[in-house]
Amino acid sequence: MAQDTGWHVYLVRCADQTLYCGIARDVSRRLAQHNGLCAGGARYTRSRRPVTLCATACCASRAEALRLEAKVKKLPKNAKLAFLLARSPKP
Repeated sequence: MAQDTGWHVYLVRCADQTLYCGIARDVSRRLAQHNGLCAGGARYTRSRRPVTLCATACCASRAEALRLEAKVKKLPKNAKLAFLLARSPKP
């Protein structure tokens, strides 16, 4: 999971199999928020717990992350995961 100080676009799968896309500097903390383990999280994910991380993509700035998030949100459901996985660094 992403732990550095850069911005990340992340995609989580909710318990009802829907996808949620967002941005964060600390993806593991944000995932904990979405799962109700600490304060915060999106209203959308509160009734769809637990959520699991599907993909992340690193961005150089918050502005770039916001642009990428908007682009991902416009994609059809089956293309979102493929798009972010293609942008993720390969191990």
